[in-house]
Parts: sequence; structure tokens; C-alpha cells
Amino acid sequence: MAIRQIRVVPDPVLRTPCDEITTITPAIERLVTDLLQTVDDPGRAGLSANQIGVSLRAFSYNIEGKIGYVLNPVLEETSGEQYGDEGCLSVPGLWYKTRRADYARVTGIDLDGKRVVLEGKGLMGRMLQHECDHLDGHVYLDRLEKEERREALRLMRSR
Repeated sequence: MAIRQIRVVPDPVLRTPCDEITTITPAIERLVTDLLQTVDDPGRAGLSANQIGVSLRAFSYNIEGKIGYVLNPVLEETSGEQYGDEGCLSVPGLWYKTRRADYARVTGIDLDGKRVVLEGKGLMGRMLQHECDHLDGHVYLDRLEKEERREALRLMRSR
């Protein structure tokens, strides 16, 4: 149980789709504890398992003082539109306006195998989409317009 180091682009684990969790084991319980401890820091809205080097479908969140997690999340519904600043722990220091659905709903399970439903608008909706993207092997830079994406990648290489 620990606060884990965040993997950053171009780490290949961030570009690899994550595997479904098929059995709840002590290792999965430790992963959830690590995700919860690592996301519990000001300015952190969400954290996917692959951002700490584990290619399994799990993420934690920290939205408006509420901290939680979901295993095997599936983005089931989106609606509306928002266009606002987005950043990522795996793309440190870069924020770009990113188009997302305003509302999102994700379903998954908890450590007891019980169904979990997370939904929301605004920041919550953005976070749900952002973390599901991570678990599918994408980072938010993939959603940027071509020129902005090129600029972001150039800035990252220059660091």
C-alpha cells in the first residue's frame, strides 16, 4: 500500500489497452488501495491503473472531496458537449482545451463484485471519459486538433 509513481508519455503502458479484472484477489485489493492513496492529492481528479504501471481495467477518482474507485468500467452513455481545459498526470504541465461530452455514465464493479454506477456532468463527466480513454490505451492529447497535438508532443520532447 503506497502512493505510486505516475507513468508519463511516452511510456508504452499508457498506449496498451488494459485487461479486464476476472478475479478479485489480494493483489487487486492492494491495487485499489494504491489507486485511492495516489489519487488523494490536491489537483488530482482521476487515476487509471495503467498510469501506475498496471494494465488492468481500474481507476480511482477524487471529485469535489469524494474519493472512490471502479473496476472494469464501461462508458455506457454520454450526452451534451463541453469544451474546456484538460490536463493529465501522465502529461505533466500541459493543459489544452479538449472537447468532451458534458454528461457521462460508467458502470463497473467494486471489490465485492457489486455493480457500481458513476455518472455526472462537468468535471465528473470529463473525468469518467478521460479515465476510460486511459484504460483503452489513449491519452487526452489524442483528442486535440492536429496542430495543438503536434505542439504538445513537441513541448514534451523538449523537456
